[in-house]
Amino acid sequence: MRNTIRRLTALALICLSLAGSCLAAAPRALVPVGEAVGLKLNAKGIVIAGFEEEFSSPAEQAGMQKGDVILSVNGQEVNDLQALGEVLKQGGRMNLQVQRNGRTLHVQVTPRREGDTYRLGCYVRDGISGIGTVTFYDPETGCFGALGHGVSDPQTHELLPIRDGSVVDTKVTQVQKGCVGTPGALRGSFEEEKALGSIEKNTDCGLFGVLEQVPEGQAIPVAQKEQVRLGAATIRSNVQGDEVRDYAVTIEQVELNEDADGRNLLLRVIDPVLLEQTGGIVQGMSGSPILQNGRIVGAVTHVLINDPTRGYGIFIENMLEAAENGANKS
Repeated sequence: MRNTIRRLTALALICLSLAGSCLAAAPRALVPVGEAVGLKLNAKGIVIAGFEEEFSSPAEQAGMQKGDVILSVNGQEVNDLQALGEVLKQGGRMNLQVQRNGRTLHVQVTPRREGDTYRLGCYVRDGISGIGTVTFYDPETGCFGALGHGVSDPQTHELLPIRDGSVVDTKVTQVQKGCVGTPGALRGSFEEEKALGSIEKNTDCGLFGVLEQVPEGQAIPVAQKEQVRLGAATIRSNVQGDEVRDYAVTIEQVELNEDADGRNLLLRVIDPVLLEQTGGIVQGMSGSPILQNGRIVGAVTHVLINDPTRGYGIFIENMLEAAENGANKS
């Protein structure tokens, strides 16, 4: 079966380690959360988002590419736009340490002077923010997992190298329903003053960190891959206000292949309430825990664009392995 799919990152572009012991090696029970939250990621370095078209771009002429990450300028680390602006004031020829596809490069650039400022001639950002869903909370350690997939750079589609991040309270204020050919999305407003925790790891299997506020709910057993069955299941999601509830789904396929890339479970939404509210699975619901027979078995990760009532999920075991051992790629 070939259907166009799309990750449910639901993180809007803005212009601008977790210790392996944080999670128990084999947690017996986790709290399935399902709460939509605001996720703010601070990039490790400055990401090139594009180049100026109306002027010649010194950065582009020097061989830099979209998706490159500037790590330092003249030996000085730059982790935010303010730091980059300050070091550019030096003017003259500059040595940039740049990361591209996991490789470190050294590029020499002479910024263009405009009055009292110097410009590289490119559009940059120092982070990404948006709405996602918390999958689980470990009551023994205070750690959490979210999304079920990593946050990738929009230009290169490579995993975004992050310095740190934060989780903030949010309420879902609007739902753009999904339809054939167009994925829907949750819309909400961040409450910046209500910090819920920190993000310390961005992996292919999700975001991980520590929650300072304990979510509601009882811990339930973690299912092993072999315990997942075809048939009835539920997903726990927050698609309206701050209400979290369970919705009926059917697990139509189980893929034990280690290379499934977050597509271990094929789901179909059958709950009439959720279908009426969202049309099925929409962006922002990624991370919604999947429950079956009293166990947490995985998390929603993708929607099928040609059929928004269906989507994919990742095994909870894969998320836990990434939380404990997965590298925060940088």
